Amino acid sequence: MAAGAVVTLTTGLLAFNPPPAAAAVAKHYDDFNGDGYRDIAYSHAYTGISGPDGWSGGAVTITYGSARGLDPLRTQVIHQDSPGVPGAGEEDDMFGESLAGADLNKDGYADLVAGNPFEHVGDEEYRGSVTVLWGSASGLAGGTAITPKSGAKGHFGRDLVTGDFTGDGSPDVAVVGGSEAWLYRGGFTKSGTTGSVSEIDKAGISWSSSGLAAGRVDGDGKADLVVLGVQVSGTDYNVRAWFLKGTSTGLSSGASKTLAAGQDEDGLNAAVADFDKDGYGDIAVGEPDESNGKGAVNIWYGASSGPSSTRSAKLTQATTGVSGTPEAYDGFAYDVSAADSNGDGYADLVVGVPHEDVDGQEDQGGVHLFRGGSGGLSGSRSSWIPQSVMGSSEEYAAFGQGLRLRDFNADGKADLVVAAASSGRLLPGSSTGPTATGSYELPESGNTFLD
Repeated sequence: MAAGAVVTLTTGLLAFNPPPAAAAVAKHYDDFNGDGYRDIAYSHAYTGISGPDGWSGGAVTITYGSARGLDPLRTQVIHQDSPGVPGAGEEDDMFGESLAGADLNKDGYADLVAGNPFEHVGDEEYRGSVTVLWGSASGLAGGTAITPKSGAKGHFGRDLVTGDFTGDGSPDVAVVGGSEAWLYRGGFTKSGTTGSVSEIDKAGISWSSSGLAAGRVDGDGKADLVVLGVQVSGTDYNVRAWFLKGTSTGLSSGASKTLAAGQDEDGLNAAVADFDKDGYGDIAVGEPDESNGKGAVNIWYGASSGPSSTRSAKLTQATTGVSGTPEAYDGFAYDVSAADSNGDGYADLVVGVPHEDVDGQEDQGGVHLFRGGSGGLSGSRSSWIPQSVMGSSEEYAAFGQGLRLRDFNADGKADLVVAAASSGRLLPGSSTGPTATGSYELPESGNTFLD
């Protein structure tokens, strides 16, 4: 497990005052240089093929935050051919296919966790790997591999999230590998040690995990976990979401919800946020493959005991007030992200539709914004963000294939970053939500953002 310099600075110096030696856990799990502003990490536009600088097998671009928002002139590009990063870049790797952040070693700097589910290790094809890239005052520097358990081998790192599920002050990491989810307890060290590792599986049934989300659902201060997957009974396949409550001793199995009966869907994704401002986190699950690719978002509202057994909703392009018409292969909810974009105290939800045809142009794409409010999300508080906010309207742009809604300039309004086929754009938050006014392009954007 190597350590050392890992980054290539494309421009600018990252010189900031470091936190004191006995720093507390970083306030933001995506502030990699400890300057108080959120940063963004996303898959490089050349992920999965040879990059322009000679590397192979995927890369991650980091753009750093500031009082002016994300600064495209302060970026890093990290890959497995960077000094100090474990492994080696190979043509069919997908380094950065999944991303999450947290201050895993509690030094005051957030660290980036990068999954490479197609990694070959020795004679094990597609064993997969997960690498922690360590935060510092000058940005991410040094990498350490997380060792998979034997049952986790096989696309290890397909998805991953972080959260303090036990409330002990040490962030934990949940990883999908070998069709199961695995909990790696904190703390983490640069030498490769972690806390205990346990399998997350539904006892007595056939369950295959494919996606994860983390957030505070029941309001007790501990992070909770949502596992997305398929439950099989005989020849019946059911797409389900499974809630696990964070407790002082680990994760405790809770309620499950069937999202699509008789189906075996891929591409499930989710976000946890308080859309109705009742103090409990709500779970929004994106199903882009639902109904022959028309897509849907299922909202599972939170309560003191976890997800409510009585409150849920479903949003599609057929929902009253939502613009557009559901069509096969639109991919509504290809990605979702949530935060308060207009500063009213309610979390909002953005939903990508990258394969939406607009004015006869195929796969132009777009984004639906659902504003939170009393009673939760509804079509009546939704609006459409077209690909034209990028200054052009082109076929096959796939605008909305990746989304990230976070407050990068600390003004109290979350900014929206949208990925298209070969570029990304930031739309600043405003009193009315994300706006094209003051928007700007980000460098070398792929389709995966930090979770």
